[in-house]
Amino acid sequence: MSALLWEACQQQAQAGSPELQEALLNKIVCLPDLVSNKLQGKNPAVFFPQNYFPILGSAIIQVLQKISDSLRGGLDCSISFVSHVLGKVCVHGRQKEILSVLVPRLNDLTKSDCIWQRICWRLVECVPDRWMEAVVLGFVQRAPGADALSRLLGNLVVKNKKAQFVVTQKVLLLQYGHTTAVLQNLLGYLSLDSLRRALLIKVLQELLETWGSSSAVKHSPPEQQQYISKAILICLSHLKEPEIESCRQELLTSMMEGVKCHLDSNLPQIRRLGMIVAESISSKINTDGPILKFQYEEDDEVRELKSLLVQTPPFCVVPSIPDDENGKADAALPLELESKKKSHAAAPVAPDEESDAELDSDDDLIPYDMSEDKELKTKAPVYIRDCIEVLTGSEDVDKWEATVKALESLVRKNPAATREVSVELAKILLHLEEKTHVEGFVELRQRAQVAVLTTDPIPVVKYLTSQFYSLNYSLRQRMDILDVLVLAAQELSYPKSHGKTKHSGVPKPCIQLLPGSDSSKDWRRIVDERIKSKTRRFATGQSQVELASGPNEFNSVAGHFFFPLIQHFDRPLTTFDLLGEDHFVLGRLVHTLAVLMYLAVNTVAVTAMGKALLEFVWALRFHTDSYVRQGLLSCISSVLLSVPTERLLEDMTEELLETQSWLGDVMEKDPDGDCRRLALQNLLLVENLKKKLETVPS
Repeated sequence: MSALLWEACQQQAQAGSPELQEALLNKIVCLPDLVSNKLQGKNPAVFFPQNYFPILGSAIIQVLQKISDSLRGGLDCSISFVSHVLGKVCVHGRQKEILSVLVPRLNDLTKSDCIWQRICWRLVECVPDRWMEAVVLGFVQRAPGADALSRLLGNLVVKNKKAQFVVTQKVLLLQYGHTTAVLQNLLGYLSLDSLRRALLIKVLQELLETWGSSSAVKHSPPEQQQYISKAILICLSHLKEPEIESCRQELLTSMMEGVKCHLDSNLPQIRRLGMIVAESISSKINTDGPILKFQYEEDDEVRELKSLLVQTPPFCVVPSIPDDENGKADAALPLELESKKKSHAAAPVAPDEESDAELDSDDDLIPYDMSEDKELKTKAPVYIRDCIEVLTGSEDVDKWEATVKALESLVRKNPAATREVSVELAKILLHLEEKTHVEGFVELRQRAQVAVLTTDPIPVVKYLTSQFYSLNYSLRQRMDILDVLVLAAQELSYPKSHGKTKHSGVPKPCIQLLPGSDSSKDWRRIVDERIKSKTRRFATGQSQVELASGPNEFNSVAGHFFFPLIQHFDRPLTTFDLLGEDHFVLGRLVHTLAVLMYLAVNTVAVTAMGKALLEFVWALRFHTDSYVRQGLLSCISSVLLSVPTERLLEDMTEELLETQSWLGDVMEKDPDGDCRRLALQNLLLVENLKKKLETVPS
């Protein structure tokens, strides 16, 4: 093979026939396929692609060695044919096999030989443009480091426009599947030569422009945004002080635009990426003054991102101590240790003297014995109206704290008294703020709100849903309303136990309900247990577990929870615009509607709710925020799972067909992976519903 390649190189140097060269190129690259077709799959193992292309790589090394010898002997030789072979092999998808042989060998040969460096540069420069991308990507992915890549490619990105496009545009901005090591190789390669550093600055500017684009943040997947953030941090690590000084203002502008876009996102990982990159840019441009600092949870991903800002040297060589200095070092070590021991032994003298002088005046003070002391506990109110007075007007902090802790149980124990003041109490709890540090205050307040809402559902839910779209509420309060509605709906929809003991293996519901107070049937439980313990069974089947049962209290109030929330979403207020900048609350609203729809299964209003929810989803289906789209797809799932199949296919046929078409588009085109997954699940649900209907006898 090497002799054939060498002969082709010599013919090309002597202007051989192009047709012969092209035919020979096709035969060499496609030889495994040709042999396999000829021998009908009974070809020898040497012609398997995983074996053939490494052999071809070794043959190319031998030919390059002959070319090196010819150049040293003053003879002309062409390398173009070898470049064509390499390019065609790589574009056929055999980069791994051939470059696993070429790259390590060329890396070793180019370390100290300038002729081999020129040969390697010429090898990649002569690759035709149509194959250049595959070759450059292969070298970037398999080079052991940026310095090795610089020796292998030289200034290829400066000389060849196709290679420049691949390195500065395609790999960084149009793809995001490459590893961090590939990014470090590529950007480190751009930084190692003065001619290429201009491209490094250009790449950083384009990356920052993409990072700071609100459209890119909304429409690109989180994986791509993390990839771009890594590339920005690596670029920043390679910048020198004069380069930072020349583009300081541009970096500051990009940082301000980008951090705003990222902090506006509903996805926590996107917000955190914006914080990390903004901190890194700030630390680079403000070396002396104050820098940006955000609060976020430190984990392995954050530490990895921050480590990219610090350049690690390609090699960490530990200098060895010469033999004649080893003795000196060993002799110096005991002397040093001995001097340290002496200093440690002498150190405690001074503190003892100072402590004696300081404690003279405190010798007569005897501490109080507080072992018998007990903390005074403030009694909580025992009436609902007393709780209202404490929460609204009391200045006694201890009494206020005791009231907050006891309110939930008091509401559940006194349902009649709660119904008299339920709306007033719900209003107080909605506006209640923490006066002192009460552990778990937010949870205590939320549980009390849920207790009030489940005790007197209709008046309280009317109040809360009307306040959700009212003026002068913070976004936090509006989201609190949604959380309380979901928790209360869950509690109302779960059956309460009325004294029936459940089997120990039965899983408890997500929200624990208070057990019934009726103990009149305890005798039956005791008798049953005695009978069971004294009964011999020779074979037992699967035990029948008596699940808790009871009326679905959510049935009569589901519409009161659902319809007021879905009515006014498209009416912007002065301080609240769901379809505008408050899209995070819109996402929470959509997810809340999905949960309410799911909990409304088997209720009277479920069909009307499903039809209204499908229309709501259809109006917002093209929303730019991925969190909102995920909620819309969850709404579709809830409708398909809750509405009876007959009602879906008879009353909502047109809406269902339109939704199915939209789900197909989402599954194929949505940039968010979770949205694509949810769309696929919904399509499977639709297909299952159709199959279920077909199996039902007419």
